[in-house]
Amino acid sequence: MSERRGAVRGPVGPTTGDGERSALPAHGLPADRVLAEVRALRTADRATHGGRLFAYVYDPAVPGLDDLAAAAHAASAHVNGLDPTAFPSLLTMENALVGAAARLLGGGPGTTAPDVVGSVTSGGTESLVLAVKAARDARSDVAAPRLLVPVTAHAAFAKAAHYLRLALDTVPVSPRTLRPDPADVAAAIRPETVLVACSAPSYAHGVVDPVGAVAAVAAQRGVRCHVDACFGGWTLPYLRRLGAPVPPFDFGVDGVTSISVDLHKYAYAPKGVSVLLHRDAALRAPQYFAFAGWPGYTMVNPVISSTRSGGPIAAAYATLRHLGDDGYLALAERTRTAVAGLADAVRGVDGLRLLAEPESTVVCFTSTDPEVDLFTLVDELTARGWHTQPQFRYGDLPASVHLTVTAAVAPTVPAFGPDLADAVAATRAAGPVRLPADLLALVGTLTPDALTPDLLAGLAAGLGLGGDAGGAGPVLPERMATVNTLLDAAPPALRERLLAGFVGLLQRPTY
Repeated sequence: MSERRGAVRGPVGPTTGDGERSALPAHGLPADRVLAEVRALRTADRATHGGRLFAYVYDPAVPGLDDLAAAAHAASAHVNGLDPTAFPSLLTMENALVGAAARLLGGGPGTTAPDVVGSVTSGGTESLVLAVKAARDARSDVAAPRLLVPVTAHAAFAKAAHYLRLALDTVPVSPRTLRPDPADVAAAIRPETVLVACSAPSYAHGVVDPVGAVAAVAAQRGVRCHVDACFGGWTLPYLRRLGAPVPPFDFGVDGVTSISVDLHKYAYAPKGVSVLLHRDAALRAPQYFAFAGWPGYTMVNPVISSTRSGGPIAAAYATLRHLGDDGYLALAERTRTAVAGLADAVRGVDGLRLLAEPESTVVCFTSTDPEVDLFTLVDELTARGWHTQPQFRYGDLPASVHLTVTAAVAPTVPAFGPDLADAVAATRAAGPVRLPADLLALVGTLTPDALTPDLLAGLAAGLGLGGDAGGAGPVLPERMATVNTLLDAAPPALRERLLAGFVGLLQRPTY
């Protein structure tokens, strides 16, 4: 099941029968036709079920769960979280979700953090932005606040620093352990530092930072410490109960002031629901936005959005109630078994090595053979029905392939090993991607400001990235190895501009 190298996939998504592609046709269409169009467009997407998609979606493979969540979502889709006094059902469900997350992460009655409070957000990025906002606004005495994170911290921290105008300071991680040294964190804290953050685990590699030591040095300096457990916060407690050596990372750790956990990841709720927890209400208070300086209603928001659909909140509530604590423990055990099987498959293939021994729900590997080009390997796995996530080089850290493992992956593990070995053999036969010397020289010397629209368009066209193919939709290459090789060769600042430009070329309105 291989495709021609460099083939173009073509327009993504079909046109409607009469060529009308506007979301606002001159005359309304029958409901069954509209739904048929949506289903037809979805055929171009990766399959979200079946255990072969190792990024972006989280599938527990629980029969009936999708229907339950969809029904709960529909029941509350038009309820507005803007005013909890008008819609107390949402307030009740939000409080229940926050309480469940707090109990799972070491807070609540009978713990060392009995006063934990929280908010439901639209996703991990919003949770992290709000954690940074609360820390910044709590320190009005600091004119130029700073945020301190390991280089492996999620990119949403950089987004938060950019949006909220904080300086972003980073500390390196060991190429061997992929963790920061707490001494480096301590040395990097400045008088203007308002928040130190760490990961449990880091998304890229799936390792848990030394939260206890980092929180201790932050507390010694009077700085808040946020634990980004968006990715693993709902699985690490269950893995610990199953006997995994999970290090302390939650509110049981002195100095941890806030934690984020995504329910649309390993709580298996539909997108997008996350929870941001604070150790107490005083720490959460600066997160709120209130405004009475206009003649309309006084706006009070605990999160970034004002109007919020109750659909995702109700779907998450229904999911947690249906699966229950015992259900999540069983799903964690199934996921742990799948992780072990995938790691064994990687160990069994010459030319590959695990970048880190799995300790959560991630398998991350790299190449030890110059003839095994990781970006070509990703394409070969895609051709065999496996969607993996390539990660570029960064400093001393090599390029790698990331697998986010869910409970749905367990039945597919026996098929992955042979396909991986076959894909590696095909990758060796194809040889590494070799960019033209002049193109390599260009990306090595080109500054982001020198990337003109014409130059960007020329690069995109040469890579098979197109905008509107004769009115039929955006065009993507069937294979991405050449694109990824170019991006990997580019310095990070140029890579950012290239990717933003490429995505901008794809996101064109249809009229």
